Amino acid sequence: MQNGSLSREQRKRSSDVWCYRWWESGPTGRRIHRRIILGTVEQLHDRRAANQATAGLRREINSHDIRTKTTLMTVAELADHFRQRELLDSNIRITYSTKKAYAGYLTKWIVPRWGQNALQHIKAREVELWLASVQRARTTRAKIRNVMSVLFNHARRYDLFDGNPIQWVRQSAKRRSAPNVLTIEEVRHLLAALPPRERILVFLDVSTGLRQSELFGLQWQDIDFEIGELRVTRSVVGHVVGTCKTEASQKAIPLHEDLIEALKGWRQQNPYKEAQHWVFASPSSGGKNPYWGQQLMRRDIRPVAEKLGITKRIGWHTFRHTYSTLLRAVGADLKVMQELLRHSTIRVTLDTYTQAVTAAKRTAHTAVVSLIIGNGE
Repeated sequence: MQNGSLSREQRKRSSDVWCYRWWESGPTGRRIHRRIILGTVEQLHDRRAANQATAGLRREINSHDIRTKTTLMTVAELADHFRQRELLDSNIRITYSTKKAYAGYLTKWIVPRWGQNALQHIKAREVELWLASVQRARTTRAKIRNVMSVLFNHARRYDLFDGNPIQWVRQSAKRRSAPNVLTIEEVRHLLAALPPRERILVFLDVSTGLRQSELFGLQWQDIDFEIGELRVTRSVVGHVVGTCKTEASQKAIPLHEDLIEALKGWRQQNPYKEAQHWVFASPSSGGKNPYWGQQLMRRDIRPVAEKLGITKRIGWHTFRHTYSTLLRAVGADLKVMQELLRHSTIRVTLDTYTQAVTAAKRTAHTAVVSLIIGNGE
């Protein structure tokens, strides 16, 4: 049975990191030396913490040793193995935001409750009863359940366990109440009361339904002012640039002429107007990063909404929900709605038998913007 070796390595331009090395058999039978970075010294404060993070890896490399089969792998050990194999920065298969979400659910919910339990002892009924007792929204409980399922599927992939009891756990993700949506009057009053920066942000968001990460990931080169289109090619979460949520997210979005003029006006007054600059570049970072969306929402947009008497809880996704509702209000075809919102699917039937054309998408978008600015088109 091999334990591998743990070492602290220095980095010239960043924090020191903890590294783990071991040997494993290659496809030809020859032994191959492996190395993996466990994390920085800020994440793993001392050797003991770093050594604990290798528990899952040691389980894997010694999986065929009879001595390791006499003890049962715990959920905490599996979570550590999952972090080292799937949640490292070098894994580009999973987006940064997804990695962050996985790590959060593991740390806050799954490991504290189930960490010391052996995988064999996890029963679907017990997990189901526990989820029912968690005082969170159904969507949150469904996400916890899904991360647990991902964890067990990971164990199966690496031959650490041969089953997934979470597949039998029932947990609805259906909302108990409809999400907050602004009325057209509330949208108009809010736009009229906001200062220029916040006004163009909200106007663009409520007119296109961009996700927060997409909105603040925009660069000037993504906007074609000549043909009136916007292309979403990246997302920004926590100042980390990543890919879009889905392939459908990257479809072009039509821009109404009033929205184009508003964006041109914002560019003229903006010191960061080159093609590669962020549309909403933060001066505090010298334009290197976009603004923090949540900070703007909390500090500059919600207070204005409250002064206007808007009692609904507003977030960036509120504007996406509002856009969706306005599309329905102007009679947009469901397939057109799907493509404008850049959802991967509505239903298989709609995807298979309905086709949206560019003219129809532009007409629906124009109707929403006209409704917002109230010019009667």
